[in-house]
Parts: sequence; C-alpha cells; structure tokens
Amino acid sequence: MFLAIGNSPRHYDWGSRTAIAALQGREPDGNPEAELWFGTHPVSPSKILGDSGDAELTATLADWIGDNRELALGGRASLPFLLKFLAAESCLSLQAHPTRFQAEEGFQRENRAGVDLDSPVRNYRDPFAKPELLLAISDEFEVLCGFSPLPEAIRAFEEVGLPEFASRITDLRVALAWLLDGGPEVSKLVEKAAEIAQSGDSASAETVRRLAERYPGDPGVLCALLLNRATLKRGEAIFLPAGNIHAYMRGVGIELMAPSDNVLRGGLTSKHVDSAELLRILDFERAELPLLAAERTDNHLRFEPKGSGLSLNWFTGNGHLVAEGPKIALCTSGSFSLSGRVGIAELGRGDALFITSDETELRVAGAGDLFVAGIESVL
Repeated sequence: MFLAIGNSPRHYDWGSRTAIAALQGREPDGNPEAELWFGTHPVSPSKILGDSGDAELTATLADWIGDNRELALGGRASLPFLLKFLAAESCLSLQAHPTRFQAEEGFQRENRAGVDLDSPVRNYRDPFAKPELLLAISDEFEVLCGFSPLPEAIRAFEEVGLPEFASRITDLRVALAWLLDGGPEVSKLVEKAAEIAQSGDSASAETVRRLAERYPGDPGVLCALLLNRATLKRGEAIFLPAGNIHAYMRGVGIELMAPSDNVLRGGLTSKHVDSAELLRILDFERAELPLLAAERTDNHLRFEPKGSGLSLNWFTGNGHLVAEGPKIALCTSGSFSLSGRVGIAELGRGDALFITSDETELRVAGAGDLFVAGIESVL
C-alpha cells in the first residue's frame, strides 16, 4: 500500500531561502527553510495527504501507523528511520551523537535529575543512538567531519596567525577541551584569527572568515580548525557513526538517520552546549573522512552502512527493488511511476510516499531523482 505524505519546512536560521520552495514548486517566502522531515518523529511528523493533495487536519503518519501497525511496520514497534531533505545555506552547529549505551545511560541520568524532556538544557531526549548518512545531491556539499591528523591541525592554526596556540597542540582532546571552555584568552584568539583571516588566502582562513562572520566570538570558529574540511561532489555520501564530530557548512542533501533527537553540541549555535558531555562521547581515534561507497544494484545505487539498520536507494531511471520492511520514497526531480505487489503511484518533484511493509518488491519507471529509504538488508 502506498500513502502520499507531506510536511512543512523546519525553519532554522542556517537554512536555504530557495531550495525547499523549489522542491515543493512554490515561491520562496523569504525565510530560511532548512529541512523537510519524512517519518513519524514527534517533533515534526509527516501528514497523510488527502485526495486534493492537502494534508488532512488530524491524520499524521504516526496516527495512521498506530491504527495499522502490522500492515505498516510488519511487526516492528515503530518506524526505525527518519528521512530528511536538508538545505544548508550556512554552517550548522558542531555536533556529535551518542552510542546506544551512552544514550540509554544519559537519558536515565537526566530523568533521575528531573530535567524536563522539553528543557533547552536537556542533552538526551530519548534512549537511542542516532547514526546518520548524508548523500550530496547539490553539485557540491561542504562539510566539517571528524578530527584531522595532528600535523594538519597545527598547520591550520599557523595559517590563521596563531602559532602560539599551534605550538601547544600536542593532543586533540586537550586542545578541544581548552577551546570549548572559552574564557577571555579563547575570545582573544578567536578575535585575532578572524582579523588575520580577512586577508588570508588559505582554506583555513576562508573557514574562519565564514564562521566568524556568522558566529562572532564563538569558540567553535577555532574548534573547526581541528576537523577535516571536505567538499562532497554530487552523489558522494558520508556515514556518521556515534562519536563523530561534524558540521554541515553548505549544500543540499538527503539525510537518513535513526529517529533519535540526541545531539551534543560544541559551538556555532545559540542552543545549549554541554562541552563536558560532548568530550565524554567523542571518538578521537577516527581521522579519515567517513566516505560511504555505493553499491550498484539493478540500475540504482544503494547506500547501506553495515550494522546501522539504514538503507538508502537512489534511482535515476527504471529499476527494481526487493526490500523488507516499511519504506519512504521521495522524488526530488523528474517523474516516476512506482508499482508494488498491491499499490501503484505516480510521483513528481517534491512528492513523497509511505510504503507499507507488505510491499516487498517495487518496480520503478521514469527519469529524474527518486530516493527510497528503508531498513538495512539482511543477507
């Protein structure tokens, strides 16, 4: 069974003013629109669309699944993923996500402390991990992701006129902890780096210029110099396991993740920053950019990080997909016909479908860009 679904954009100040409006075929309203969520997450659950294409007033996808759980999920307790269309015009916060064990422990700890689930200082809003993958669909997608090798971090600080700090970098954890603690000395370094970067021509200077303009005085401006900076080309993907510090700088992409809301932030944000808890869950061992290779299968690409439970399939033409469990399809360009064992549907730019678990075999016809999110295959 296929159900047409939709949602309203999430208005974060780093969002694009045009990309989501273009996807939905409407005029931009002038406000930054950052994300479209497709799933059942309570912060922004998808709506079931009526025959007219309008969202029903009370019918969320979560409500419908609650009334049709066996058909929808095939015995699963909940929809195990969240699909997002992400459009970044400026940098997101520096952040990382916990392991399942860390999330369970942190969630219970904050519950015992009486921290309200809606509190702005809450770190753990659920007891789940949040692995996520990002696929670039704009020509370029700029990211900060994972710690760079120590010599590269030292050189980055030298390039922005901070040799006095570069000479002190002997351990990434110690360097990051000192920067996150802030204080007058860190503020002076941020100010100095921002001033020197105005006339610098290195990649490090360009990073500092952009971040300092957006987040003046924020320690995250310098924390960013400890990270790998990379530009993904269209069709390239990264997978972010627990403990990977990252921030998306600019671009349009498809993001697929576990449906958790656990984010530990380290700067470049007006939201809560708990530097001690962030340092506790970070992985300082991974130095390489976590690129995720695609598997080509039956005329489409599949991105499926092992052990994550996530699977993202990208069709640009005719194809065939055999997959267990519930799925969500999103068309971002062109048009497609999708047929299964029971249902059939037409999708154009901006259209999305929830696909029930009994639709284990899908045939795709058309041209453009169609993404089908689901659960990891078990071979």
